[in-house]
Amino acid sequence: MTTLKIHTIESAPEGSKELLEQSLKTNGMIPGLHGVLAGAPGILEGYQTLHKLFTESSFDKDELTVVWQTINVEHACHYCIPAHTAIAGMMKVDENITESLRNETPLENPKLEALRTFTLAITRNRGHVSSEELQAFYAAGYTERQVLEIILGLSQKVISNYTNHIANTPVDAPFQKFAWTK
Repeated sequence: MTTLKIHTIESAPEGSKELLEQSLKTNGMIPGLHGVLAGAPGILEGYQTLHKLFTESSFDKDELTVVWQTINVEHACHYCIPAHTAIAGMMKVDENITESLRNETPLENPKLEALRTFTLAITRNRGHVSSEELQAFYAAGYTERQVLEIILGLSQKVISNYTNHIANTPVDAPFQKFAWTK
């Protein structure tokens, strides 16, 4: 049972209506998460803006997926894990990457595994990482820019993961076949 209202374009506060219309155009539907976030126009706009900025970061599709799903799994988000499994499929991310992330097993690609490990360290330790963890990330070929971009992705995921925990947002029909439990 959801604990927060899932808005439609008609029921949303005035500041959210246009944002939900854009979501409908972009996604062909209004994802339940967006409907919940519409209850406060600023958080919906912030989430959509962070999503856009993160997808325009220096990370490629595999790296975006690694950051998103590492955080989703660490936060045990019942909604975002299936949604990002579907998104990874649409982005043509290798299924082995997606399955490793969902199952919390090391990735075969050493650079992607370094990204997963460092993202996990940032998430678990709330940004307190050791100099050894930072140096290992740099040694894998990443830069200061990517450290900051992980924080950008984490900011987006905190909004969605925490909202879904509180709202108990139902998984949208297109994503239900990718359901996940810890």
